[in-house]
This record gives sequence, C-alpha cells and structure tokens, in this order.
Amino acid sequence: MKQIRVGIGGMTCASCSSAVERTLNKLEGVDTAQVNLATETATIAFDETNLDLDKIKLAVKRIGYSVLDTVDYQAKEAEKQKELSNLGHRLIALVVLAVGLLVLAMGPMLGLVLPLSPLTSALTQLVLATLSIFAGSIFFTKGYTTLFKREPNMDSLVALGTTASYLYSLWGVIQLIGGNHEAAHHLYFEGVGTILTLVMLGRYLENRSKGRTGEAIRKLMELAPATATVLRDGEQVVIDASQVVVGDILLVKPGEKLPVDGVVLGGNSAVDESLLTGESLPVEKAMGSEVFAATLNTTGTLQYRASKVGSDTALANIITLVQEAQGSKAPIARIADTISGIFVPIVMGIAVLTFIAWMVGGTSFDISLLRAVSVLVIACPCALGLATPIAIMVSSGKGAKLGILFRHAAAIEQLRQVKTVIFDKTGTLTEGKPNVTDILSDDPALLMSLAASVEQNSEHPLSRAVVARAKEAGSTLLEADEFEALVGRGIQAKVQHSLIRIGNPLLMEEAKISLDKQTKADLERFSDEGKTPLLVAKDGQLLGIIAVADTLRKETTQALAELKSLGIKTIMLTGDNERTAKAIAKQAGLDSYLAEQLPQQKEQAVSELAKQGKVAMVGDGINDAPALARADIGIAVGSATDVARETADVVLVRNNLTDVTKAFRLSKATMRNIYQNLFWAFFYNILGIPLATGLFTLFGGPQLSPMFAAFAMSMSSVTVVANALRLNRFK
Repeated sequence: MKQIRVGIGGMTCASCSSAVERTLNKLEGVDTAQVNLATETATIAFDETNLDLDKIKLAVKRIGYSVLDTVDYQAKEAEKQKELSNLGHRLIALVVLAVGLLVLAMGPMLGLVLPLSPLTSALTQLVLATLSIFAGSIFFTKGYTTLFKREPNMDSLVALGTTASYLYSLWGVIQLIGGNHEAAHHLYFEGVGTILTLVMLGRYLENRSKGRTGEAIRKLMELAPATATVLRDGEQVVIDASQVVVGDILLVKPGEKLPVDGVVLGGNSAVDESLLTGESLPVEKAMGSEVFAATLNTTGTLQYRASKVGSDTALANIITLVQEAQGSKAPIARIADTISGIFVPIVMGIAVLTFIAWMVGGTSFDISLLRAVSVLVIACPCALGLATPIAIMVSSGKGAKLGILFRHAAAIEQLRQVKTVIFDKTGTLTEGKPNVTDILSDDPALLMSLAASVEQNSEHPLSRAVVARAKEAGSTLLEADEFEALVGRGIQAKVQHSLIRIGNPLLMEEAKISLDKQTKADLERFSDEGKTPLLVAKDGQLLGIIAVADTLRKETTQALAELKSLGIKTIMLTGDNERTAKAIAKQAGLDSYLAEQLPQQKEQAVSELAKQGKVAMVGDGINDAPALARADIGIAVGSATDVARETADVVLVRNNLTDVTKAFRLSKATMRNIYQNLFWAFFYNILGIPLATGLFTLFGGPQLSPMFAAFAMSMSSVTVVANALRLNRFK
C-alpha cells in the first residue's frame, strides 16, 4: 500500500473538500483518502497495482478540481499570494461596480436626482451588473461546473442566487423596453453586484487570514541559512547550503546560523536553539556535542562535521511532522464533513420550497424570489468545514514553536481525554545516567581523589559517575597500579603503594574490614532511597561511602505535580527492582508504580490500564516502543531513540517533562476553540436560514435581504478563522 500527499487546487468550502474526498474514496484501489480544506491537501493510501497518480488526477479533474503532484510549500505559498492578489483586484473592481449600481438603484429613493431616464438607468445597471458577473466569474465557472457534476458547493449557491436575480432583472429591462414602466421598480441588479462584492470580500479576508495560519511552518522554513562555509583542502569555501554533504567539515562564526546537523570537532560556544526547541537559554557546545541546522551560534567559532543534511535534519523532520499533523483530520472533523457534504443539496431544496411556499401563499414573484436567493446565499457551510482544520492547523504550528510536535490531528483531540499518564523511568523521569548523590567521609577530598584514581581505569557507568564528580570538584587523579575488577564485588588497585578497594559489603567482608552500626544503617538508607552505595577502603581501613544513583530530572517533580493539578493519574513502569522503583516513585510524587517490567510486560501493563480509560505513555528508549504504540497516545521525549519517536503520537523536542503538561493544556485549548468554531458555524446557519426564508415575517419579525445574507455568510468564515488564530496567543 502506497501513501502520498498531494495538493488539491480549486477548493473553496467544506462541500468542495467533501466532494473531492468522496470521489477519491470511490476509486478502485484506494484504501483511505483524507482531504483537508485548511491546508488544501489530500493524503491518499492506495494499491499501486490498481491505481496510479494519473488516474487520481483524472478523477479529481472530472469534478472541477486539480491535483498537484507534490506539496511544495514555498511554491504553494507563492501561488497563494498570487491568488490573494487576484482576489484583491477582483474585489476592487466589484466594489466600484457595486457603488455604481447602488447609486443608480437607491439614489432616487434617497432623494438623489439623476440625469437619466428610467430606461437609460436600467440599461446602465444591466451593463454594470454584467461587468460584475465577469469580475466575479470565479464563482460561476466553479459553481456551475460542480453543479453539473452533481457535486454542488458554496460557489454553486452564490452562482444560482445571483443568476436568478440577474435573469429576473433582465426580464424587467426587456419589459421596460417594451413600454412597461412599472418594470423599473422590479430591478435587482444592485443585489447581484452587492452579493458578489460581499462574498468576494469574505473570500479575500478568509484567504488572507488563512495565510497567517501557515506562519509557523513559514518561520521554520526561513530559519535555515542559504549558504554554508566548508573547509576544502584547508581553505574556507562558501557554498549553497543545499550542496553540503554528509562528512563535510563546516565552520560557523559567532552570529551565524548552522546550515546542517552535525557533531562538533573543535571550538566552544553557546548555541541558541530556542526557535527549534523552545528552550530560552543558549546551550553550551564543545567537542563531541550535537548541533542542529538553523540554530544560532552566539559566542565562539565552531568547527563541526555534517551528519545529517537536507530532509534528514532535525528541522526538516519537524517541518514534516507539522505538515502531516496539519494535513490529517481529527475525528471530530468527520462530523462537520458529513454535514457539509449533504448540506448544499438540502439548502437548494429549502430555497425551492421557500419560493414555492411564498408564491402559493400569495406573495409576489419578486419577493418570493428574493427570499429564495437569500436562502441560497446565507447557507454556505464554509465556516462549518473550516471550524476544525483551521484550529488544528494553528495549534500544530503553535505546538512546533513550543517544542511539541503532534504527528497527527487525532492526537490533539484524544490527548484531552487522557486520564492516566504512564512514565518510563530511566531517561524519562530520571537523567538516564548515574550521578554521585552522597559522599560520607571524614575526609571527602581524599576519598574522592583515591576513588576516582582507581575508577578511571574502569568503563562501568558507576565508575564514570565517580570520575566525573571528582573532576568537577577539582580532585587530583593519581596513577593506579595493579588494577583488578572483582566480579560481583567491586574493583581494587594500588595508588601510591596503598591498596584501595571499592565495592559492596561482600568485598569488605572478604578483606576482613568490619562495618560499624552507623555504616550499616547508612547502607540500608541508601538502598531504600534507590541509590547504589560504594564502600571505599584504604589498606584495610574504611574511608567512607560514595552513593551513586540515576537521579530525577530537575523538572520531574514539577511536571508530575502539574499533571495532578489537571486531575491526571501518574504511574511509572520500570525494569528496576522493587526497592529502587519505590524510592523513585516516592521522590517524584507518583501515584503508583510497577517494577521489574520487561518490554513485553510494559506493553501488557499499558493494555490493562487502557481498559480503565484512555492512557498516554511517555518514554524514550527502544524498549518503550511497544508500550508507546499500545497506548492511546504515545509521547516520546526529546532524547528518544528514532524507533521511539517514530512510534509516538506526540514528540517533545526539548528534553523537558513539563512539556507533557503543555501538550495537555494545548490540546484542551484547541478542542475548546474547535467547539467555539462549530458553535458559531452552526449558529450562523441555524439562525440564518429561517431568517432568510422570511419565516420570522409571519410573526412581525425582520426579513433578511440577499445583500445582508451575503455579508453574514462571508463574516461567518472570517469569524471562525479569526477565532482559530487566537490559539497563537496560547501560553
């Protein structure tokens, strides 16, 4: 099964996207097809043996739309600007023509004396209305094409309404020419011009507003520099950034942006990664540090080797994830799509019934026609179709700015429903590497110097932790001789002719080094706290204890407290022993934990917990991938392996657990915004249609003219887009 993402041209409302989606899903060989109105894209999964891109293009073209082979974001943006400019020019022309029509039609009613006979005025209005139809031709070409293909859309409603008014007014002009002067009072050319102007205004404002929803991706794409300085044969050569290949050595000076991902070979500097990760403080970089494309080098000069270029860079992956999320559909969007798909034919039926009902009721032909036209114009489901995708689009972009990447729209919706969050321990709740936490000795400096002198000969993680702490403290590391690793007990070596032993109580027992009551109590306490105690002895005398543990991340306790404040239960799954797991759970403030869990047991535990309600799993390792996939929502933290990131539904770019809470809050804000949008969309249609039919006039209420109907319809879409843009203010 092949999956492609293509651009769809010519869509203007929810009926358009529904029509394209229905057409694609009917094709033989298509497994699933999703069309997104906000991003104007389609994601299609199909069997290549039965279908190809040419057949897809032909099917979409038959109903009046077009397929773009690839979604070139920059080309699409350029096309959007061109389209917006075209709409602007058409709008200006329509405004001028509408003003002329309103002066001719309404001037005499307002006491304005015009030096024109009724026939001359009528003929002038006919010319201006005809020119208005040419200026608004986009509504007619698309509207009638889709109508004849039996896939009517918003343009079909506008085209039918204005055509009816135009033809009725044209019949009035013919009667006027024939000598019936009463016909001069039954011309509605100004309605044609005003409706087209207001709908065009709405289309222009909507397109301009929608342009702002892609701001996040546009900013991300603008981050990467256009050129790169590479070292070739010892010389600095400036080349196009797209020509950098893996293995190239690059030079980045202070104030310059990094063109590709890589590993630092030389130099020290602080790199500002805020636009990529959301982290406000610059990150110190030295030899061996990873650096990323589009980040800003601030203080020193860095020399680094390119490791990932082009579409493989972290920036490119982020852009891809955001685009995929914006192009996918949240489950709630399907409700609006279903309604929109059948809405236009129903509205056309209501318009016909409105006309017939008022005519049968004895109302004049022109009033009956105006009410039918009002129904056609106001009932566009455009706002309904935009309600969900436009909010998802803005939310995905905002999430990217905050370092929260939603892989698909469903994750944004489902995250709000999660009641339990399950955490992996190592590398997620904890730092993922051991650190020295306690030093108990009468002479801590001597203890650390001797211990590190021996431990520097071992590659064990605990040894590296001791050496790192000693170097931080400025301890002197001495040469060790006769180093020996004692399996299951510890290590020993001679330092300045003294035998130094480091290990567990068993090693001390073998060396006949007695442990007093206080030392035994300390060992018990460290074990209860989930720490590994290392006993250090010199020539048969105990010097003290060094406790080592995989410590909690500094933000873990705060992140868990924030989740609890949202009413979310927190659970830890770990492969560690019961004692360590219990200690970590207590320190972190977790609700509960499961210890000694193998990867398959983690997956099973997630399945069991999921039976009690929606669960999210937060992890970072390969062993977490099955559990991440099994959870309703999988969340991978920034340091996660590629496997974990690919399996997850949400990726946190920064290595910061507080972003889990941010993701929940953003999800809630987005869904609240979507419900507001759906309310306004339904509100306009539910209130507007009865008003347009003239139903309220039976009870002395107001009558909605086609011109006000056009204005209300246009503003409904603008309201929805403007409301969605408020998500950009989310903090």
